[in-house]
Amino acid sequence: MRLRIICFYHVLLIGVYNVCYAQNDTIVKHDSIPPKRNLVGKVVDYFSKTNNVNEDKRFDFSVIGGPHYSSSVKFGLGIVGSGLFRVDPSDKSVSPSNVSVVADFSSSGFYMLGVRGNILFPKEDYRIDFNTGFSSFPSRFWGIGYDAGKQEHYSKYTLEEINLRADFLKKLTHNTYLGVITTIRNTAAKKFKEPEMLQGASKYATALGGGLILSYDSRDFIPNPGRGVYAKVEQQFYPHFMGSSETFYKTEFITRFYKNIWKGGIFAFDMQGIFNSGNVPWGMNAMMGGSYQMRGYFEGRYNDKNLVQTQIELRQHIYKRNGAVVWGGAGNVFPKLGKFRWNNTLPTYGFGYRWEFKKRVNVRLDYGFGRDESAFYFNINEAF
Repeated sequence: MRLRIICFYHVLLIGVYNVCYAQNDTIVKHDSIPPKRNLVGKVVDYFSKTNNVNEDKRFDFSVIGGPHYSSSVKFGLGIVGSGLFRVDPSDKSVSPSNVSVVADFSSSGFYMLGVRGNILFPKEDYRIDFNTGFSSFPSRFWGIGYDAGKQEHYSKYTLEEINLRADFLKKLTHNTYLGVITTIRNTAAKKFKEPEMLQGASKYATALGGGLILSYDSRDFIPNPGRGVYAKVEQQFYPHFMGSSETFYKTEFITRFYKNIWKGGIFAFDMQGIFNSGNVPWGMNAMMGGSYQMRGYFEGRYNDKNLVQTQIELRQHIYKRNGAVVWGGAGNVFPKLGKFRWNNTLPTYGFGYRWEFKKRVNVRLDYGFGRDESAFYFNINEAF
């Protein structure tokens, strides 16, 4: 198992809250003068209020964090935050806009800062979806394609990446949007132990371009849907004359479905396809793995021009702010449609714990299993 992370601080902190919550309520109800709180009491009070709906706040933001350990990044400190707001506070018919912030630093030199979210304008006539990230990560390169990924041999390197993307969408009809994509992505493979594995390919790549996006979105709450459908298709262009390292094109589709199947139980389905063409830099290939799809695989171990992947997940509320999930799925990478092979399909499955950090905004701890490897994830909001 190539990646194991023990997020003991987060489990301990959530456990302290769950143990103390009932006692804390009793004190408030029976004593008109609240006693002075020690540090643990203040922490418990803070987390007991994070999921209270406060309509008076224009921007309701809360933070949780703590130490963790992984075999690749060693000891680190992770912090996640979640904010909910409305562009028009008086319009309660529109779901709240949301922003999530994730920051992580470790003793190995790894660092990451990411901000993502959705801004919904009055009557949802317009919306902005954004995702930005800056990171330096001790990574591994097995090569390109399924056959390279299944080998044990790899080269270590440090991946430095900047990713900036914003989608600007206009409502066409009910739940249907058309918009434009703007994106900037830069990757640099530094300290490559075995550069000959790149076979002369550049260690640096830049993608600067944009495209068009058509989407349908009937989800009731974007960070944690309980019902609805989300579907999108997008076409991106990265011409060399605009500053990209090479001229290439990317087509992507996503289909997601959510349904309440019993009390506290949600069935979620996800399917994604990524298809690149042209002179695609290896760092811009479709990468399998990570904390959202194909959990359990080292992100990028299996990579190629094209990727298809799917997963289903059962999410179950258990007690108060606690929940659990189980999932299963599969994915496949291939250089072109004519070389797609069913027997190269890789499985993923796993389970996770959910704690409602804010109203319908979950902190998630997931343990995913892939073929001959597994991984632990700490993040905020559902995987899809």
